[in-house]
Amino acid sequence: MYLREIALLNGGKRIDFDDPNALSDQEYVNLTGINKVSFDDLLSAVDGKVKNTSTRSVRTSLRIFLLKMRCGLSNEMLSTLLNVSKSSIRRAISVVRRTLMETFVPNNVGFQHISREDVINKHTRPLAESLFGGTGTQTILVLDGTYIYLQKSMNFAFQRKSYSMYKGRPLVKPMIVVTTSGYYLSVLGPYVAKNNDAAILSHIMKTNKEDVLKWIEERDVFIVDRGFRDSLTLLEDLGLVSAMPAFIKKGEKQMSTADANTSRLVTKIRWVVESANARIKRWKFFDRVLPSSQVPFISDFIKIVCGISNKYFPPLSTGCTEEYSLVAAKMQYLSRQINQLKEEVEERKLDTRSAIWKHPDDLQDFPRLDEDQLRKLTCGTYQVKLASSYAEEHFGSGCDIMVHKEDPSLIRVRIRSRHISSKSYLLWIRYDEGSVIGWYCRCRAGARVVGMCAHITAVLWYIGLGRDMESLRSVRDCSKFIDDAAVIPDAIDESESEDDSSECLNEQ
Repeated sequence: MYLREIALLNGGKRIDFDDPNALSDQEYVNLTGINKVSFDDLLSAVDGKVKNTSTRSVRTSLRIFLLKMRCGLSNEMLSTLLNVSKSSIRRAISVVRRTLMETFVPNNVGFQHISREDVINKHTRPLAESLFGGTGTQTILVLDGTYIYLQKSMNFAFQRKSYSMYKGRPLVKPMIVVTTSGYYLSVLGPYVAKNNDAAILSHIMKTNKEDVLKWIEERDVFIVDRGFRDSLTLLEDLGLVSAMPAFIKKGEKQMSTADANTSRLVTKIRWVVESANARIKRWKFFDRVLPSSQVPFISDFIKIVCGISNKYFPPLSTGCTEEYSLVAAKMQYLSRQINQLKEEVEERKLDTRSAIWKHPDDLQDFPRLDEDQLRKLTCGTYQVKLASSYAEEHFGSGCDIMVHKEDPSLIRVRIRSRHISSKSYLLWIRYDEGSVIGWYCRCRAGARVVGMCAHITAVLWYIGLGRDMESLRSVRDCSKFIDDAAVIPDAIDESESEDDSSECLNEQ
């Protein structure tokens, strides 16, 4: 039976896109990314601009376009599944793209589509305003570039410009500007791969893209990552405030407590742009390696998808003002504290004296923790999500935890890095009856007291929460399904190997 007859409804005929009741609401979401009501609303933006033809209606044309963005299928596959010619598929995508750029995008994406007041009042998280906003009259924007991968171009000049030495493959880089709630304020570019984030931001400001200099005002806050470091001077000259995670000072292996605390305040807000980029990639068209023929239209496609997200999707982050005000006050207070356990470790040389540690008989006096308490200690959820994976590796077959012989309220654990097999980190945790009162890890950001690193969180998760479960949450180990040439089976008989070697030598 043909693929079309298997995949399509009504006995092998194409899906009736013109019948709103032919598909359920969930099937609309699966195929087009939006539900029925949103689809009908988006249809109003193209109705009257896109013409009906003998092979497809306006509704069918819009569905083809959204199906292309949502599923990332080739025109040949769409032609087969929908029983429409490939040329008709191409024309439908082209005409819908141009129409949405004229009627839909200007009202939903771009610096000029929304006022500063609406951004401040409707799209700014209370937590971000408490941490960075000051008087509440500044806009707080989060910026980051994302990658759209390309096939190798036959135009050698473009091939050199689009090749990224960092990623080792051809790509272009759109610059995404979002509010602290994840609302797409603007999408700029895309830029060639050789431009880093700092160069892109400098170009945007110097060329006044989308009249951005008229939109922003003095003391507005730009939250960025370390890749923007070369543009900070320009932002300062424009009267803007920049917030960026700190660098490790030259010659040191770890951030100071103050730098680690400040960086945590930034990452507490900056994560939203990473989630915004991930939301773009959920439209599978952008998660594929695109042919060079699509390069002229990448900007249009991304702006349309971001406009759809702004209008029809819920914000990535919201929050109760009272709740986040308490979190902000706590984080600001902690950011001014020192790590007393770090000073104790260094003063008493607890990292070099191995004889003072022993395996515990039990840790029944360790405070019992639930996930809410753990999230309050970490000031977030990311570290908690990683905890079970660390615990699965280190504590699944019996935990290797050490207790100070003379100070049983102090424990020490060695945790392996999840990135580098040869690297591991020592960490210390101090507790008393009912609470955890101090922590310190030797990893890059482990000295902070605004939350904690994932290594410390994993230990707290296992001792305070995970041990009470019948089994740790299983994280599937896929390494057993693939071969590793570095592992030599023990079954090889060494004597036979020697004999075989001598025979080979004799033959030579």
